[in-house]
Amino acid sequence: MPRSIDCLVNVDFADRPQPEFMTRVKEDYFKGDDSFLSSPELDQLIEGMDAHGVEKAILMTRVTDVDGRSLRFVEARPDRFALGVGGFNLLRPMKALRQLQAFTDQHPVAYASVGPSFWGDGMYPPTDAVYYPLYAKCCELDLPLCMNTGIPGPPLPADPQHPLHLDRVCYRFPELRLSMIHGADPWWDVAIRLMLKYENLRLMTSAWAPKYLPEELLHFMRTRGKDRVMFATDYPVLSFERCLAEAAALDLPDEVREAWLYGNANAFFFGGS
Repeated sequence: MPRSIDCLVNVDFADRPQPEFMTRVKEDYFKGDDSFLSSPELDQLIEGMDAHGVEKAILMTRVTDVDGRSLRFVEARPDRFALGVGGFNLLRPMKALRQLQAFTDQHPVAYASVGPSFWGDGMYPPTDAVYYPLYAKCCELDLPLCMNTGIPGPPLPADPQHPLHLDRVCYRFPELRLSMIHGADPWWDVAIRLMLKYENLRLMTSAWAPKYLPEELLHFMRTRGKDRVMFATDYPVLSFERCLAEAAALDLPDEVREAWLYGNANAFFFGGS
């Protein structure tokens, strides 16, 4: 069984009210059942990870969280979990930066996260100056930043998540370790071209069943992008079982599959070799 790091896992969907658009995403995009918005117990999550070779998972949380399920899981099993933290109010930048500093001081954080379509009514693409304090702070902390790219599933503005916006971000912040998340559909070619151009840019295949990944991305992974693409499920949106079974079935050399499933994330988020 190949080992993997799941770079984006949700454990608190059922613990907090979900916006109406999540129901639409569940039903219209993923045809999901009740497990789509569930919250696992720690033993249940560990059991599922062990059964499918997931050695470590990055659990999503919010910078304002003080006692959520993600924090409790990380405290209980720091050997198996780290945190991805979002929920920043970038219109109040100094407060947001103080929150991020305090959060990283207290918890094992693998990356910060922001979805340009999901806040501020989708008015702020990544080139907007409202993001610049966060970019600078992540550089200062040497903390990776993950940003949603591609047309979002919910009925929200899509333009802020066009990967071409990251061209200027990568140019102005070459020290920023930046990853696109949730793929880049329908702009895969743009995302690939940017990864060829910028050493500091990566892509995460979260929320994409591997059998639906486009051939142009798989070709990039086999050739010039062996170290650029990282695996994630967006659990429970997609299960460990399904994603890893489909990953095993893809036409990829073993060393490329190993890098995608484990090695690239281990290097980018955890400083491994």
